[in-house]
Amino acid sequence: MNNKTDVLSLFPAELEEFAVSLGEKKFRGKQIFEGLYHGATSFEDISNLPKTLIAKLTECAEIRSVATERKLVSKIDGTVKFLFGLQDGNAVESVLMRYKHGNTICISTQVGCRMGCAFCASTKAGLQRSLLPSEMLLQVMQAQKEVGEPVSNIVLMGMGEPLDNYDNVLRFLKLVNLEKGLHIGMRHISLSTCGLVDRMDDLAKENLQITLSVSLHAATDEKRKEIMPVARRYSIAELMAACDRYTDRTGRRISYEYALIAGVNDTPEDAHEVGRLLKGKLAHLNLIPVNPIKEKTFRKSEKEAIAEFVRIVETHYKISTTVRRKLGGDIDASCGQLRAERDGL
Repeated sequence: MNNKTDVLSLFPAELEEFAVSLGEKKFRGKQIFEGLYHGATSFEDISNLPKTLIAKLTECAEIRSVATERKLVSKIDGTVKFLFGLQDGNAVESVLMRYKHGNTICISTQVGCRMGCAFCASTKAGLQRSLLPSEMLLQVMQAQKEVGEPVSNIVLMGMGEPLDNYDNVLRFLKLVNLEKGLHIGMRHISLSTCGLVDRMDDLAKENLQITLSVSLHAATDEKRKEIMPVARRYSIAELMAACDRYTDRTGRRISYEYALIAGVNDTPEDAHEVGRLLKGKLAHLNLIPVNPIKEKTFRKSEKEAIAEFVRIVETHYKISTTVRRKLGGDIDASCGQLRAERDGL
């Protein structure tokens, strides 16, 4: 990283202030902002800027970029998986999924991850660094450019723990929502966390209309600690209390993510534990048959076990439940695998 100002990570008012700091009129900041969201990759691309300002900007600022290193398109459902190269030589993954209601992109928030969840490929080799707001925006913009179609929904569920990159993620959420920018509504954005309680409380205070997804994966502390190291830091009681505070503050229903692992957390007793935990809460349960990864012996649950899990939770505890449909099955569309292959992890 260098010391140049990352203009794509700035709000319009900040760009105006930046222009003034360079001895220019405020409206130049607006021109820079508009140029960025019209796809400018260099200051020369912003045709209404004077050459003197372009020279100043080139010296002290930069427009960050990502390069498409790999692009895999599913022949089954049109899902597109991207490996995006960053300017420092690192790479992250994004997945564009096509639905009847529009295109959803799952983006990364960090290079790698330090949360250490046992079933996740993204956490191998730990955390390299967190992404800048611009690098999150660029995943959306580059994907739109590659497929020639707009993105209407964003899921922060790729590589990394979003709340471990709190300030940059919060800035990204507000930038991507700007009317003159990508203008993707907060209600069309989901953020997934493994349960960083203190940051969940911070996020609740922002009162954003996003969907918070909490990675649960087990309903007892003992079992959760086996597959999620964060459970050693925060108990389920502490996590659920934070979820209650979030719901009370925002009025938003939380989506609880639950990766079904054969013989680990998919038994009828597990289903009853989950049901008792979530009963009466403003909650949705999203069951995810686990994706096998190298070095792990985890297998996804059998169809019969999944069906019984759903039956118990819905019938006995009246909890809205869905089973995530696997998209891009022929291209290994779960995040972390292309980067691991690229970097020999």
